[in-house]
Amino acid sequence: MITSRVLGCCELCKRMNLLKHVRKLLRPSERWIQAHSSRYSYCSVSSSHAVSNEHRKTGGSGFSSKLAAGPSFRDFVKNVAAGEKGAPDLQEEVEETHPYLPEDSQIGTGRKVYFETYGCQMNVNDTEIAWSILQKKSYLRTSDLAQADVILLVTCSVREKAEQTIWNRLQQLTALKRRRPRSQTPLKIGILGCMAERLKKQLLEREKLVDVLAGPDAYRDLPRLLSVSESGHQAINVLLSLEETYDDVMPVQLHPQSRAAFVSIMRGCDNMCSYCIVPFTRGRERSRPLASILQEVRMLSDQGVKEVTLLGQNVNSYRDTSEVQFCSSEPTHMSRGFSSLYKDRKGGLRFSELLERVSRIDPDMRVRFTSPHPKDFPDEVLQLIQERHNICKQIHLPAQSGSTRILQAMRRGYTREAYLELVDHIRSVIPEVSLSSDFIAGFCGETEEDHLQTVSLLREVRYNVGFLFAYSMRKKTHAYHRLQDDVPGEVKQRRLEELIRVFREEAASLNLGLVGSTQLVLVEGVSKRSAAELSGRNDSNVKVIFPNLEDPTDCASGGTAGIKPGDYVQVKVTSASSQSLRGVPLSLSTLKAGSGCTLQGSGDTG
Repeated sequence: MITSRVLGCCELCKRMNLLKHVRKLLRPSERWIQAHSSRYSYCSVSSSHAVSNEHRKTGGSGFSSKLAAGPSFRDFVKNVAAGEKGAPDLQEEVEETHPYLPEDSQIGTGRKVYFETYGCQMNVNDTEIAWSILQKKSYLRTSDLAQADVILLVTCSVREKAEQTIWNRLQQLTALKRRRPRSQTPLKIGILGCMAERLKKQLLEREKLVDVLAGPDAYRDLPRLLSVSESGHQAINVLLSLEETYDDVMPVQLHPQSRAAFVSIMRGCDNMCSYCIVPFTRGRERSRPLASILQEVRMLSDQGVKEVTLLGQNVNSYRDTSEVQFCSSEPTHMSRGFSSLYKDRKGGLRFSELLERVSRIDPDMRVRFTSPHPKDFPDEVLQLIQERHNICKQIHLPAQSGSTRILQAMRRGYTREAYLELVDHIRSVIPEVSLSSDFIAGFCGETEEDHLQTVSLLREVRYNVGFLFAYSMRKKTHAYHRLQDDVPGEVKQRRLEELIRVFREEAASLNLGLVGSTQLVLVEGVSKRSAAELSGRNDSNVKVIFPNLEDPTDCASGGTAGIKPGDYVQVKVTSASSQSLRGVPLSLSTLKAGSGCTLQGSGDTG
């Protein structure tokens, strides 16, 4: 029987001594323990004398009562209740709790949260996840910055310009924080997402501009972090996870009236392209279980959403191994001429199966996906896109460069020739496909000849939509450690402007070829430039603008109703630019039908 030999010591000290004796029993050599006993500094008899002296100075009963009222050893050790109600099953999921923080301290109690979202669509989805978690803790959301008690910036670290925008914004918000009247609850500022993980030291220690930092895998911890910040302390959790997909969190749309939504199907990335910070800010690649994705898409369909975009850093490498029935020995099939740095994976339900299941949920809902990697386009994915009327015939195919030498330095896993072969193959399977792409100008070691090869790729492929940026070095990346950022800033900018000019010329030519055609447009809402016009997107994801008719005939109901967001409208294209199409509405329609009755006042029967 093990007993404490220290009389009159506090409960915490007794527990520590008990732990010490247990360790002695478990170790093989008492002689070894004696030789190393100086390493341990638990409460001993001498420490109990010190406690007794303190008792005499301050009043023993008062000191003991303070200790008794504070946290015990149990509060700092997970699942310690083994001797009382039985140890929990090691296989059982046990929710992480923080017993030293009262549960009600993590409740928002009506505090208002203001969100600002920067960067990619994944950050939009992250904002909806964070809001879903906070909403369940009784926080309120506000779109008025002056009314906010908590300001959360969902940030991006992909480029230096994006980070500089956040730094500038933090300076403005800090000034707002200082001006806040003392009669109000102190304003709290939080940084969420990629920048929180990448620049945690600068944000917390050097600049001291924020109260809360939460990385992409720490949104569940937001209520606790905000609770800690209420006591005047900075709170941080930027730990990356190998498992977190938020599969049990249903995102809450920030704009409920929107008829388009983003659905995250995976998180992280394993590609390790030499320029990219994403694997270091978002962690390793892991896929969300199929059942969770389908549940969210069904929910969005029930809410009237007419377009979903499946999101991930490398979306078409999706692989769900969460259920035994999905496990198999089938290896990954890559596009011809493509390779990967990471080990080939086997088993699991693949992207083509997920895409097929999602497309069957609502025949009148468009399905898109982004961002894919060119290596993951096996024929079954291409054939499915061609066969299903509600999967958009638009593919994002990031090239990054047209030079094989630079592609090798970027560790992209393909050559210029392999990329062009894939483009030709895609167009042979999906003749009406439209392509979009990403390009980086001025990567490490890029010569003028490399740049001209990228220009020629833009002209040869002819993209409908493009995202083009000048290269900015990111710490932690392969390029940061192994390559030289040796292209001068002014040269990067000139090359970027040339790429943008060539892209726009080719996109304008493609769009002009659509003049006179009829495009099926999903209406998004009123145009930003004129309340007299409506705006939407066609299957190719190109913006289409047309007049807002007051009294079109709704052939589905037989009555009259104005065109509204979520409607499909046949629009005859009358003019075009590199960025958009303009036309006149002909008829309301459905996605499957692709045609409908003529709208009154269109002046054209099509």
